[in-house]
Amino acid sequence: MTPEDFAALLTPEGRALLDSLRDHDPARELAVATRLRREHPAALVSAALGQARLRQRAVAKFGAEDAFRMYFTPGGGEMATRAPVASYRAERLAELGVRSVADLCCGIGGDALALARIGIRVLAVDRDPLTVAVARANAEALGLAELIEVREADVTDVDTSGYDAVFLDPARRGGRGRIFDPEGYSPPLSWAVEAARTAEYAAIKIAPGIPHEAVPPEAEAEWISDQGDVKEAVLWFGTAPGTVRATLLPGPRTLHTADPLPDPGAGPVGRYLYEPDGAVIRAHLVAEVAEQLGGRLIDPTIAYVTADELRATPYATAYEITDVLPFGLKKLKALLRERGVGILTVKKRGSAVEPEELRKKVKPQGPHSATVFLTRVAGAPSMLIGAPVSAP
Repeated sequence: MTPEDFAALLTPEGRALLDSLRDHDPARELAVATRLRREHPAALVSAALGQARLRQRAVAKFGAEDAFRMYFTPGGGEMATRAPVASYRAERLAELGVRSVADLCCGIGGDALALARIGIRVLAVDRDPLTVAVARANAEALGLAELIEVREADVTDVDTSGYDAVFLDPARRGGRGRIFDPEGYSPPLSWAVEAARTAEYAAIKIAPGIPHEAVPPEAEAEWISDQGDVKEAVLWFGTAPGTVRATLLPGPRTLHTADPLPDPGAGPVGRYLYEPDGAVIRAHLVAEVAEQLGGRLIDPTIAYVTADELRATPYATAYEITDVLPFGLKKLKALLRERGVGILTVKKRGSAVEPEELRKKVKPQGPHSATVFLTRVAGAPSMLIGAPVSAP
C-alpha cells in the first residue's frame, strides 16, 4: 500500500467501502473483490480489503471498538504495543507527573493513543511517510488529534528538550525477521539509551529476551506479561536504578527488587508444582516466588517450583501432581488410557520432545483431563502428571 492508496481510504468513498467490509469473510475475498470492482476503482478495493484484514487481526490487540476505527500497516499492526500494555505504561508515566512525552519511532501510534487518552500531550515521530499518515489518521479517528502531533522525521534529529519524558520503541525487525542483537535495532539501543539520559524520565521498549547484562546500571528493567504471555521489556530511566520488575496484566500485579535473592535450592517433587509467569522468569525473580511459596526447584536449571503446601500467588500457576515418572512414551500412554484421559495439556521445560509430537503418539482418549510436564528432575528426563488447582 502506497501513501496514495492510503489517502484514498480516507475519502468518503474509501471510508464507506471500508466500513462495509467490517464483517466480511476473508475466505470469500475473491468474490467480494469482483463485485466491488464493478462500483469502485480496483486500487481502492484492493486497499480496502487489505485494511479490512488488518483490522480484523488487530481486534485481539486493540479490542473491536478501536480496531475497527483505526488504520494499520502490515508490519505496524504486528509491532504495535498491545493496548492493555500501552495503557499500563501510560498510567505509570502519569503517576510520575509526566504531562508531555516525545514518542520516538511511534509506528502506527498505539502508545501515543494510550498516552493521549489519559491527557498527556504527545509528539509522535516516525520517518516512514505511510506510517506517519496512518498514525495521524488514528489520532483523528479516535478523537485525540488535539493532543498528538505526528511528525515525519528521523528521530535522531528531533529536539526532545521541551518534553517531560521520552519514550522510544526502536524497530526490532529487519528484512530477515526479528533482530536479537540490541545494537541491530533501528536506532541501536546504545543511541536510545543516550537519548533517554537527556530527559528527566524515559522508557525504552525492548525485546523480552534482552540479556540482563545489557541493561544499563542506571536503568530499571521491567518485564511485562498480558494474560500470561510475555509481551515486552522496558528500560526505565529516572525511576529506580538497578531494580528488576515483573508486571502481570491485567492487574497490574508487580514483583520487584533491587537485591535479587540467590537461586533457590533444588529438591524432590512435592505435592504441588508451580509454573511461574513468564515475566517472573525473564526478570530472574523465580527465587522470590519460591520464597513466597516455601518452595524449591525440581532441578537447578529448570524454572519449576515445587512445594508440599498449596499457597496462593498471582505470580505462578499451581498444579497438584499425582505422578512423577521417568520419561517413557509407553508408560505414559498406558497410564492415560487407564485413567481415561482424552483432554491432555502438554507443557515442556528442559525437554527436546515437542508437545504436538507427544500428543500424536499417545493418542489420548476418554472423558477426563490431565496435564503432563516434560522436564528434568534432578537432571533426569521426567514426566510429571497432574491438574491445575487453586489455593483457597
